[in-house]
Amino acid sequence: MSMIDHVVHATTEYIEHMPKSLRKKYGQFFTSKETASFMADLFTIPNQSSISILDPGAGSGILSVALIERLQSFKHIKEIELVCYENDPNVYDLLRANLEWVSRRSIIKVTYSIFIDNYILSQMVDYKYMLATSNNPKKFDIVVSNPPYMKVAKDAPEAIAMSDVCYGAPNLYFLFASMSLFNLKTDGELVYIIPRSWTSGAYFKKFRQKFLEAGALEHIHLFISRDKVFEKESVLQETIIIKVKKTSVKPDTVIITTTQSNADFFNRTVFAAPYDTVVNGDNCYVYLVTNEEEVDTLNRLNGWKDTLPSIGLKMKTGLTVDFRNRDALKNVPEENAVPLFYSQHIQDGKVIFPVGKEHEYIVTEQSGLRQKNTNYLFVKRFTAKEEHRRLQCGVYLARRHPEYTEISTQNKINFICGLGELSDCVIYGLYVLFNSTLYDGYYRILNGSTQVNSTEINSMPVPPMAIIEEMGKELIRIRDMSEASCNSIIRSYV
Repeated sequence: MSMIDHVVHATTEYIEHMPKSLRKKYGQFFTSKETASFMADLFTIPNQSSISILDPGAGSGILSVALIERLQSFKHIKEIELVCYENDPNVYDLLRANLEWVSRRSIIKVTYSIFIDNYILSQMVDYKYMLATSNNPKKFDIVVSNPPYMKVAKDAPEAIAMSDVCYGAPNLYFLFASMSLFNLKTDGELVYIIPRSWTSGAYFKKFRQKFLEAGALEHIHLFISRDKVFEKESVLQETIIIKVKKTSVKPDTVIITTTQSNADFFNRTVFAAPYDTVVNGDNCYVYLVTNEEEVDTLNRLNGWKDTLPSIGLKMKTGLTVDFRNRDALKNVPEENAVPLFYSQHIQDGKVIFPVGKEHEYIVTEQSGLRQKNTNYLFVKRFTAKEEHRRLQCGVYLARRHPEYTEISTQNKINFICGLGELSDCVIYGLYVLFNSTLYDGYYRILNGSTQVNSTEINSMPVPPMAIIEEMGKELIRIRDMSEASCNSIIRSYV
């Protein structure tokens, strides 16, 4: 039996006997054999006799063992030093037994240490001395990890300790990634399997800026099927694998590979994307492009330097969380009621009201749940993964509902505001942008989730107001709200 097969067999037995509720307490989801082997193969092995490895979220040791197994074929390596962190006491015996079994069968000398400790907090003495010259913390050639996926409170010790990369209540996975990069030697390499969510949005901005300043992305692997990465764990998470080198020198390209699941790495697509296309802008967004067409989409739209806020507009999230305001919701337009708009009201580029759904009206004195009845572009916040478009929008014209001075919007839609004093041509021009294939493609590259995030929309490039208005005039003239029509109009400007 191979090293990795032994560990996988032992891990499977552990999973079968350990309730998922207990493992979830530690954010623990085990890596598959295929994924572990793929991650081990991503490393460029240093030409030196001794290799030091850190596995900061070791679990049962699958990733470490996959790497040790790969190193068996390198004759110049005489010794492997492995340091593992795992703060779940339930898995300690399994991890120790696996590493002991492997160390006895390895043709290379393996010494290992296991720390049953909080990885983040245990490193803080060294981390706080990052900029000092007097401290000499332990550094590693290689870091490999499947970190815990678990949110902690904004006042949790880990969040306070790493305030330089935190915003709000952080997830442990990106704290692990940041600390791991610190733990690397210069030119050392890190391979992580982590959620995609860090690649965009204001929430992860501080982390991205620091992480991508100290390291260079060399490889990104994408999974088409998000439910196939941790198949035995029933995890529905948009997950990627990244390889980062600790260096300030950025490569010309990033290798981006794609597979359907974790079982077909041999059938992966390979694309070398320009580094400056993948890592771009003041926000350090990571654009996950997989082909030349997507690179072309980014290059076309990034030629525009304006954003919605820079031209006096802004996308916001709907005001009313309906289940928190049940007593205020009404089925009929009784006295003092105002329309409450849902995603169901967005139909074929228009906002239709009423449509006969439940709770289409709201009666409330809360000013935070009401907004001026003026022109808006409504955009659905949530779409299904398999839907043709991520951006689905509708034009709302206030004059079609003159009986109301105010309206409300459910928080499952977004709206672009600031249009009240502008001509109808502007809102129709915005519709051309957001209903085009180019913009939908841009957003899909930027954000892999099915949620349309207003912060990310506000960071996307838009043309000057004059061009938006001209686009709207053309759409009004041809009276065709289709995606094909929008594509035809926008093509003249990019």
